[in-house]
Amino acid sequence: MGYLAYGHPFLDGNGRTIMLIHAELARRAGISIDWAATDKVQYLAALTQELEEPGKGKLDAYLKPFIRKGSESNIADGIKAAPGLDGGNADTVAGETSNPMLQAQYEEQKAKRNGGRDLQ
Repeated sequence: MGYLAYGHPFLDGNGRTIMLIHAELARRAGISIDWAATDKVQYLAALTQELEEPGKGKLDAYLKPFIRKGSESNIADGIKAAPGLDGGNADTVAGETSNPMLQAQYEEQKAKRNGGRDLQ
């Protein structure tokens, strides 16, 4: 999950798409994530740590206790059951994109991804 998160170019938005892709890959491997048992704040903290230090397995470590044998029969319902990840208020995960502090956070993350090079 951490590699998918790092490959995702935004700090928020489209996270459920990554979760669906991950859920399908997990299903094919015969496992699933019990999203309903996760905590949105802790998940987002682990996600942020993964983005700040890619390859360290921060997100994977957070999700490991929620791995279950067998696959989720209905992946979408499993993700919707996750507290706070049902799509409500989807655009307010980190705040309004017009917020200067959030814009600075995006720019900092962009610089990290570009190895300090200013790529548009």
